Amino acid sequence: MNKQEIATILDNAARNAKAVPQMAAANQMNLEDAYEIQRMAINLRVERSENITGYKLGFTSKAKMEQMGVHDLIWGILTNEMEIKEGNTIDLKRWIHPRVEPEIAFRVSKEINRELTLEELPDYLDSMAPALEIIDSRYENFKFSLEDVVADNCSSTGYVIGTWQPLSTEISNLKIELMVHDEVVESASSAAILDNPLQSVVELSRLASTAGITVKKGHIILAGAATAARFLEQNQNLMGRVEKLGDVSFKTV
Repeated sequence: MNKQEIATILDNAARNAKAVPQMAAANQMNLEDAYEIQRMAINLRVERSENITGYKLGFTSKAKMEQMGVHDLIWGILTNEMEIKEGNTIDLKRWIHPRVEPEIAFRVSKEINRELTLEELPDYLDSMAPALEIIDSRYENFKFSLEDVVADNCSSTGYVIGTWQPLSTEISNLKIELMVHDEVVESASSAAILDNPLQSVVELSRLASTAGITVKKGHIILAGAATAARFLEQNQNLMGRVEKLGDVSFKTV
């Protein structure tokens, strides 16, 4: 199959909530190919009038990098159709095998078109918020290679953003929790995200500039997961809590 055919298959899998086999090995896909397929699949969304709203980072945990045998982060693209309003109820039938993880989101206040340093970030970000990301691989059994997951837009599926707060640079050791029915099921420190979640924005600026992509004012950046992801089930009340930032929640049916 050519790249456009793979992109169309993955796009249809997401639209119809129908899993497909892994494709990277059979099609000799390398990482560069995978990112090209990712962009093609996003272009199909844009042609359907979706808008790009931001970006998400993956492999922000050094342990996860080592587990997958990689040496750099991966990134995916978010659109407005992935946005879930805080407190809303979501029908799980729209997804294949979704999972959820608590994160920290940042909002871009100034166009990013080059690699930034940590010290420069206050000039480019104006807000931060607790967030929940829903991931849902389009591959059978939630199994995939590095190239497969990148082509599949890094399993990007949905996100919920809590109340935006003024940006703080003192966020390298905040408690992050995931709760189901008010019971804490996952907990970690924000230090699990590259030792400092703001470093994710630095890495995105590097990756995006290398790819020739400009991160626009108003875009959001999901810094990556601090905890393991949890499978979503019907009739759950889910909440993410980030120390000093507050809570964010949604429900499932």
